[in-house]
Amino acid sequence: MIAPNSLSWFARHELGLAWRDWSAMMRAGKPVRRSVLAAIFVVVAIILHAIAYALIGSWAKAGIGPDKQTLVWLSGGGLIFFTVMLSQAMESVTRAYYARSDLDLILSSPANPRALFAVRTSAVALTTVGLAALLAGPAINVLAQTDGPHWLFAYVVLVALSAFATALAIAFTALLFKLVGAKKTRLISQIAAAVVGAGFIIGLQVVGILTYGSLSRFTMLNSADLVAAMPPDTSVIWLPAKAAMGDPVALSFTVLAGAGALGLAILFASAGFARYAVAAAGLTHVKSAAQRVRTSFTMLSQKQSLRAKEFKLLLRDPWLLSQSLMQILYLVPPALMLWLNFGQSSSIYVVVVPVIVMASGQLAGGLAWLAISGEDAADLVATAPVSPRDILVAKIQSVIGAIALVLTPLLLLIALGSLTAALVTALGCALAAGSATAIQLWFRCQAKRSMFRRRQVSSRVATLSEAFASILWAGSAALLISLPALAIIPAILAVGALAFAFALRPRG
Repeated sequence: MIAPNSLSWFARHELGLAWRDWSAMMRAGKPVRRSVLAAIFVVVAIILHAIAYALIGSWAKAGIGPDKQTLVWLSGGGLIFFTVMLSQAMESVTRAYYARSDLDLILSSPANPRALFAVRTSAVALTTVGLAALLAGPAINVLAQTDGPHWLFAYVVLVALSAFATALAIAFTALLFKLVGAKKTRLISQIAAAVVGAGFIIGLQVVGILTYGSLSRFTMLNSADLVAAMPPDTSVIWLPAKAAMGDPVALSFTVLAGAGALGLAILFASAGFARYAVAAAGLTHVKSAAQRVRTSFTMLSQKQSLRAKEFKLLLRDPWLLSQSLMQILYLVPPALMLWLNFGQSSSIYVVVVPVIVMASGQLAGGLAWLAISGEDAADLVATAPVSPRDILVAKIQSVIGAIALVLTPLLLLIALGSLTAALVTALGCALAAGSATAIQLWFRCQAKRSMFRRRQVSSRVATLSEAFASILWAGSAALLISLPALAIIPAILAVGALAFAFALRPRG
């Protein structure tokens, strides 16, 4: 038996919650055999390793030395993974304060909150490195198989980077609690997590657009000017890259830096953990008199009231910002590319239009899930004297209206250069958003809004159909601008993907 109130007891509690969360995400609440899950993992792993081998296999076979270009490549790729880990750590730390219903019970017990904070923080670090290992693992394994086993030390570097990212997330969240209070910390932390997660990739694209006129982030990393401007290969900034290549000294410094940063963050932030957790939990239960505002009622029709309700629910969702802001931020590079190339070349639309169309489909899928499946007051709405059709129409209108609000500035910018391209973009966005919304409607299932992060596993058919439809509509829009005669091919395939999803939709 493990003694209560001990580190091992808290660790078992956290591992149990993590396993339950992972199992629910993988199984989507459905009975799935372990052999089926194992087969899926094997197939996905084979596909990812094949992609990694196609991308870097020939480069690795030629032999990789610690030259400056290689260090730039590894550091750039490492920064991409680090920003993703930092973004995930910031969101996980924020959720540890605001979205865990067990804190009231644990903090009211004679348990040591410092021990709980240490274990919970370590769990965040392990979760963060798990995602990074899944993404980077195929590339690391290909490098180890083709260039040597010393590349396996890259996994240790990922652990160190995860610890450092978690330490930064803890320090940032604690600072926000002190500066702006519990009410504003969640909002600011979500915005910061989205900006950090997309910031480095978007930054590379922006620099590539300004310098080379290309949306590819790899163009910037391949630049001879960038390599020449970097510090010499003896600089400390290359320590993580050298550690990933198996340098024992660099590996020691990297591990010590990550572990030391996480230890210091736990030591200094654990004292305020209970206070911050209680303040965050109080937001959902207590409203002061000063926060009450006088509300005036406006007479609206039934349909107007339904639309207003749906828009208000989308705006009031506490986690929607972090869930959707990153998708919106990825529209910044194509907007910049349109602005810089305004009126110069029509070929720019072939690159930008499919990006916008695909982003609209992804954003619509998330908003549609929140509006259709994430209805918190489903029983109340169902018993209201309103027809189900009117309710459904209001939800669809709110989703399409939100997409239109985001895309209107980009469409106007395209229209100033080419009215035809703007019409094609609008049509492609409408088809992609409508397809994603329809798929979410066909596969709707009542769920809590907090389950949004795992909506992709609730129905893998819906997820794949939604992704294929968005990609195919994007391809059709690009061909409609460049090669109109061929645009019908991806359009037919997109309709086929929708028909496939409709045929496999749950009955009843």
